[in-house]
Amino acid sequence: MKKVLLAMMVMLALASCKNTKALLPNVSGKAGEIIVVIEKADWEGNLGTRVRDLLACDCPYLVQKEPLYSLVNVPPGSFGDLFKVHRNILYFALNPQVDSCSIQYRQDVWAAPQCLVQVNAPDSERAAQLLSDNGSTVVSFIEQAERDRVIRNSIRYEEREIAPKVAEVFGGSPHFPMGYKLKKITSDFGWIADEKQYTMQGILIYKYPATGAADELSLAKIISRRNEYLKKNVPGMFENTWMTTGTYMPPQIEFLRYRGRDFAQVRGLWEVENDYMGGPFVSHSFYSRDGKDIIVAEAFVYAPKYDKRQYLRQVESILYSWEWAQ
Repeated sequence: MKKVLLAMMVMLALASCKNTKALLPNVSGKAGEIIVVIEKADWEGNLGTRVRDLLACDCPYLVQKEPLYSLVNVPPGSFGDLFKVHRNILYFALNPQVDSCSIQYRQDVWAAPQCLVQVNAPDSERAAQLLSDNGSTVVSFIEQAERDRVIRNSIRYEEREIAPKVAEVFGGSPHFPMGYKLKKITSDFGWIADEKQYTMQGILIYKYPATGAADELSLAKIISRRNEYLKKNVPGMFENTWMTTGTYMPPQIEFLRYRGRDFAQVRGLWEVENDYMGGPFVSHSFYSRDGKDIIVAEAFVYAPKYDKRQYLRQVESILYSWEWAQ
């Protein structure tokens, strides 16, 4: 009998742990916003400058200047329940009794899906140095949290008719949330977009045979193929106009690995040949499962009347939801 009671208590305890996350409230705040919990004097001093240099620097490859994140300073004395449920929190725990500096990366502490970065240091000077030494990790952790929220919603509220049609051509597909429509699909090209009155968030997917050449994933080759496929498949509003790669700001390439998939990421600006439309784009170039083709999944934004950071971050996150067909 005692063994039965003990087993029941263990099961109840485990169930309680599993349900803790389910009982958390939903996060608050705007996407792309971070609450920075720090004394006002430190916020206005060197530590605050380090935070802004890291998290409010210019977002890359946007036509107008926009910060990487929008920062809101909240002094520790004001950090109550209202702010504890925010989606992104950077918390500075400064205490002279702290023996060793550290950064804690935590999720779903007071709300879900929440991202909390806690910097533990004896003073603001040591905290600033710690932040500088670990800046890329801090940014990556917050970026992943923002990305995961978009992917989670894309899967939960998916336009389920699109992915199977894309996967039939490319062997895999991202998850497209509600609002996206399949504008075009051929044997080697797909165009999916969420179009509003003044904005467009688009995803282009295309493939071409891999040659095995050492430079086939070089920036020059990727852009050359991009311009070729866009001229053929993405016309502008008027005759003799088409999407191409902008030259005002040369594109940049970075080689990344995400959840077991290697790809070349290119950031740049797109424009319309013989017209005045344009905006930012991000592309992922990677090999097909059998290695015979190079697949390119590209996100772009057209939003001439609005800031573009969040539009681009949303549609770029969809690229990371790519899954191979089963």
